[in-house]
Amino acid sequence: MTIDRVSAVQDAFDRYLDSAQPAPFELAPGAPLTEGATLTAGQALEIFEDQLLSRAIDVEARRLKTTGRSFYTISSAGHEQNAVVGSLLRTTDPAFLHYRSGAFMMARTRRGHEAGIAGDPVLDTMLSICASADDPIARGRHKVWGSRALWVPPQTSTIASHLPKAVGAAFALARARRMEIEPPVPHDSIVCCTFGDASANHASALTGITAARYASRRGNPMPILFVCEDNGLGISVETPRRWIRDTFSGYPHLRYFEAEGSLDRIHATVKAAVDTCRSQRMPVFLRLVTVRLWGHAGSDIETAYRSREDIRRTEAADPLLANAKLLIRTGAATPDRLQALVDDTRARVQRAGEEATTRSHLSTVAEVIEPLAPWHESAVRADAAARVDPVRRRDFWNGELPEDADTPVKRTLAAHLSAALTDEMLARPDVLVFGEDVGRKGGVYYVTAGLQKRFGQTRVIDTHLDETSILGLAQGAGLLGLLPIPEIQYLAYVHNAVDQLRGEASSLSFFSDGQYQNPMVVRIASWAYQKGFGGHFHNDNSIGGLRDIPGLVLATPSRGDDAVRMLRGAIALARSCGRVVAFLEPIALYHERDLYEEGDGLWLSDYPAPGEALLPGEVGLHGDGDLLIVTYANGVRMSLQAARTLEQEHGIRARVLDLRWLNPLPWKAIDEAAAQADRVLVVDEARATGGGIAEAVVAHLAESGCGRPLASVRATDSFIPLGPAANLVLIQPADIVEAARALAKR
Repeated sequence: MTIDRVSAVQDAFDRYLDSAQPAPFELAPGAPLTEGATLTAGQALEIFEDQLLSRAIDVEARRLKTTGRSFYTISSAGHEQNAVVGSLLRTTDPAFLHYRSGAFMMARTRRGHEAGIAGDPVLDTMLSICASADDPIARGRHKVWGSRALWVPPQTSTIASHLPKAVGAAFALARARRMEIEPPVPHDSIVCCTFGDASANHASALTGITAARYASRRGNPMPILFVCEDNGLGISVETPRRWIRDTFSGYPHLRYFEAEGSLDRIHATVKAAVDTCRSQRMPVFLRLVTVRLWGHAGSDIETAYRSREDIRRTEAADPLLANAKLLIRTGAATPDRLQALVDDTRARVQRAGEEATTRSHLSTVAEVIEPLAPWHESAVRADAAARVDPVRRRDFWNGELPEDADTPVKRTLAAHLSAALTDEMLARPDVLVFGEDVGRKGGVYYVTAGLQKRFGQTRVIDTHLDETSILGLAQGAGLLGLLPIPEIQYLAYVHNAVDQLRGEASSLSFFSDGQYQNPMVVRIASWAYQKGFGGHFHNDNSIGGLRDIPGLVLATPSRGDDAVRMLRGAIALARSCGRVVAFLEPIALYHERDLYEEGDGLWLSDYPAPGEALLPGEVGLHGDGDLLIVTYANGVRMSLQAARTLEQEHGIRARVLDLRWLNPLPWKAIDEAAAQADRVLVVDEARATGGGIAEAVVAHLAESGCGRPLASVRATDSFIPLGPAANLVLIQPADIVEAARALAKR
């Protein structure tokens, strides 16, 4: 809408105050606003002031936008009754807020002031709107509602993708206590997340709500307050009448409340919802009836899809106007007092807006990306090298340490990962392992076998079948001080929930300037080459969607000993730097024993001693020769097989570089190895068109002036079929031999 509709709403409000007559009596601040109300006159006036601040900020943002000095005009106008929710929650109740939560944030800050937490919500918000580097939460990287001191982790979500992690935080509150880990908020805290009626239809919203209900049905405390701010519109699409009520009011294991009408009635309902959530530790759904003023955003031409009559009818339902009338009618305030409050508020906000426009913006690439991928090598190394008391560890393993095992079954990649997880859980009481089938069954490939028996159902959890919920739980647990190690059964399944990594987990540090982090190591059974089982969903060789995520670490081992050292490094990285790590485990190599011939046992390895670890950038080098083969995971084993063929049959000696880390790629190691070679061949088991790392490695070497002949061999750009046909589209050792011979002729 244009600024004219803003003026129309403002003018209607001002005309009322000009003509309003005071009540014949004055209500004491401590008196109920109306008979039997839970809201006092003084509290109502405070809420109204917070709502005025939010409204004035929306007006100022649009005023500054007309001169190009602000950059965000999605407003909270019409949603100001959410200030009631903010006033009734504690500052230690984590709040995950959507973009129309301005009044909530003003009320939250007021509660913070009462608790001695300093802050200017007006200036802070205007700094964020103006993308100033002085913005205390995101330093101008995005307009977000957030505060470290007030426990408001910033959200950039517009489609309710923050609900799963809010549910995860609610679950983690009680779980931390059972694990004897002290969370950063009191045990009786509740979690609040707000979203719109249109977003309530999104898969991530439904996933989050279902997960909360499911966990509650299983007997877990789930103190989460879902606040659906229902304004009846999803940009231009109307929400059907009673849609939210009809959809959510009948769900079992979810208490439903509906708040609408006058401020005192809304307050009573919200208070009941909050009290129920806090006392019963169960999921609560609160429908808060709102209106949307001034379109979706400043650029939205609302008259293109709504009639002027409909727009004016909405404007007549302005909650600030209704609340002003209530305050004056009940004697809680006089028209003069409200007018003075309005004048002071508008002047305060305009001063803050002008001040914000004078502040500087982020001005260098280094400033922008500073919190994206924190890396403190010494801290990570120290954490990775930490060991459990040897006597305690031997007792825990019943005297049979994994490094002493000499049977082939106990020396495979899968067995070593299982032992490494056991050691890490023993050493780190904050580790939480969870996922589909990880407990009783021990994982589809038995990597987590025995963990639940050893550490109990408190720390090893079988979740319901939903990757979005699993990654949401990981985020919430990380926020609440735990160290989550979730498992995704197959690489193809992570694509169902990739936005939880892309838009949520990996962006949190960036948009909070490092003030919030959700560390995790996501174990994913990955890649292809399964024998006798597979097909598209169980053989996936595409990681392009993961490599595209800024700050996400991608690790993929090829051998059992490497897997142990890399997992230790990944866990230490998550713990010390708050990083999100995807640990891609090659399915086909889980139980592989041989390298060249059946029975040679050359793919078995000894278990690395505790304290040995590999960190990002540390690669593996095998063999010696003038041809450098750069590869990873299954490609390492196939390249070694191809290298033997090349030397024995064609007189070409090759050296194999195991990258181990696919994001960030180990550029220094690649450059050093390439400088010692005559030719470089990249063996990338991912799909040809952007699915893996070949394009990046070849481009880097070419652009850096490597000066060596370069080539690559990649999988066919195809989904992977079932059975023997899979080998037609996947790289085979013979393909590597052929590519190496062709490269040798150049």
